[in-house]
Amino acid sequence: MALTGIQIFKLLPKTNCKECGVPTCLAFAMNLASGKAELDACPYVSDEARAQLAEASAPPIRPVVIGKGVRKATTGGETVQYRHEKTFYNPTLLATLVNSDISSADLATKLKGWNALQFERVGLNLRPELVALKDVNGDAKAFAAAAKQIAETSEFNVILMTENVDVMKAGVEAAGFKRPLLYAATADNADAMGQLAKESGLPLAVKADSVEALLPLNEKLMGMGLKDLVIDPGSREPKQANLDQIAIRRAALKNSNRTIGFPTITFPCEMASNLEVETLIAAMFIAKYGGIVVLSDFAGESIFPLLLERLNIYTDPQRPMTVTEGIYEIGNPDENSPVLVTTNFALTYFIVSGEIEGSRVPAWLLIKDSEGLSVLTAWAAGKFAGDDVGMFVKKSGIMEKVKHTELIIPGYAAAIVGDIEEELPGWTVTVGPREAAHIPGFLRERNA
Repeated sequence: MALTGIQIFKLLPKTNCKECGVPTCLAFAMNLASGKAELDACPYVSDEARAQLAEASAPPIRPVVIGKGVRKATTGGETVQYRHEKTFYNPTLLATLVNSDISSADLATKLKGWNALQFERVGLNLRPELVALKDVNGDAKAFAAAAKQIAETSEFNVILMTENVDVMKAGVEAAGFKRPLLYAATADNADAMGQLAKESGLPLAVKADSVEALLPLNEKLMGMGLKDLVIDPGSREPKQANLDQIAIRRAALKNSNRTIGFPTITFPCEMASNLEVETLIAAMFIAKYGGIVVLSDFAGESIFPLLLERLNIYTDPQRPMTVTEGIYEIGNPDENSPVLVTTNFALTYFIVSGEIEGSRVPAWLLIKDSEGLSVLTAWAAGKFAGDDVGMFVKKSGIMEKVKHTELIIPGYAAAIVGDIEEELPGWTVTVGPREAAHIPGFLRERNA
């Protein structure tokens, strides 16, 4: 059970030092109890108190790490029911299914194709993370060989899927170095599977046929000392699966039920007969509230929209994505190259810079800090005003790089021309296109 604010307060030093950012230890205790503060913010809490407070300061849904190295991924760790309340922290992990009877050559071909599914978006590399290896015939040797091939020859992390403990042991021996997720402990094998997970130090998935049936299984495994659990309520009908995901999240967050406070694994691959419908169901689970989503295959037309949805949902709504203010060179510009200016909203930057690059006209792109707002929004909010833009151009250093005195501004900010000209006497301010897609034609026509 999580501690109350008063119980936490009794364990704090009660110095009211204010170094945690709030006036009193009592206020800090209340923030800690409600998940609005981190225990590390108190520099004077004792080791004994820290151990007792660990449960109170832990997220209501335990974060579980799958994989090792640069590609390791975390699922869980969420603290709110709805994204707008604060933010979602650890994006849904995307997995594809492969059967253990696949040949080594076919597996190599699939892994190569899946690894190519990487997409650049606002400066980020978007890609799926997991391959789920499913035991289909009880052949421990074949299962181990496929697990080893996935772990050693690809960048994907692994889910080992079998309820046969002997087969799972073979898989762990072959791929345990990559910290795979073991799927799954059930009512029939919980003791043996739990012991294997404990001995190997690996995360364990728990499968039941309902949310209620998960509770005694989780309690049993937690009693064995296992903490890194991922849960599957067993529902394979989309409506019931959606209800189960909501119920699990609500029980962990609203009712502080630690027994159910774990990330979930979902299987759209078992809920539809084709990848198109699987993709729709997967989109539902990314929004609410799948920790891991397993598809029957990865295909560009399916995985790309899911990656974009995930990016949008798991981008902190309180922190706009931005790029650093400054001068950006596109295509080796020289002293005669055009100078454009726009805001530091990341999407604006990457779209505009991409269109300039596509025009094949070398240019200087000035990025002004607008607190992460797009051009029209920044102008309306006074973050992209004419005098500010003019002052920014002066201090940017662009005057030392070009001989001409022409500045191209976004079409949506045409109203600030006069103010810029007042701030930059002698400069010509040209209004560019409203839409970024028209930039290549605009620049090529000027350069003709």
